[in-house]
Amino acid sequence: MTVKLRRLATTAADFEAEFQRLQHWSAETDAAIESRVAGIIADVRARGDAALLELTARFDGVQATAMAELEIGRDELQAALDAITPAQRRALEAAADRVRDYHQRQLDATSRSWQYRDADGTLLGQKVTPLDRVGIYVPGGKAAYPSSVLMNAIPAQVAGVGEIVMVVPTPRGERNALVLAAAQVAGVHRVFTIGGAQAVAALA
Repeated sequence: MTVKLRRLATTAADFEAEFQRLQHWSAETDAAIESRVAGIIADVRARGDAALLELTARFDGVQATAMAELEIGRDELQAALDAITPAQRRALEAAADRVRDYHQRQLDATSRSWQYRDADGTLLGQKVTPLDRVGIYVPGGKAAYPSSVLMNAIPAQVAGVGEIVMVVPTPRGERNALVLAAAQVAGVHRVFTIGGAQAVAALA
């Protein structure tokens, strides 16, 4: 397959028009994508795990007979953390500490519950309650970003979310050690090797 690259210069008179043209998707393309995604979501809603297993085999090339086979256990997350280089581990842990510190300050500054009675005795206030469970989607395969794990899981953890479930595609079974190590550092509770629209539908 030949890829044709185009180079645009911001100094060119037609830069803005050419840039917008490159970004434009046709209405037909948008409609086709939306239709396909809607079909995947409807399939997962109707058939549940059976649809997820079939779609994971079709799109990621990962064969499984049960969802339990697509879950990455805590021992594998810890093994990934142990397997990366000391420098990589230090970088992950330092990044996690910085993200955690920032969101802890954010929580302290703006997100505490509070209440008061006004002059006529009416009780007013704000009650902040963390969600019981959240799902996070992390890119996988060639587009593997441990930062996506840290930036999504740690704020949820700081907020007090009870369970953090992560989904990450593993094309042809390829698992990224840094992504798994980041999940361990960030305190993700469960990790499943599913991706695409079907993974988002499953989380929902």
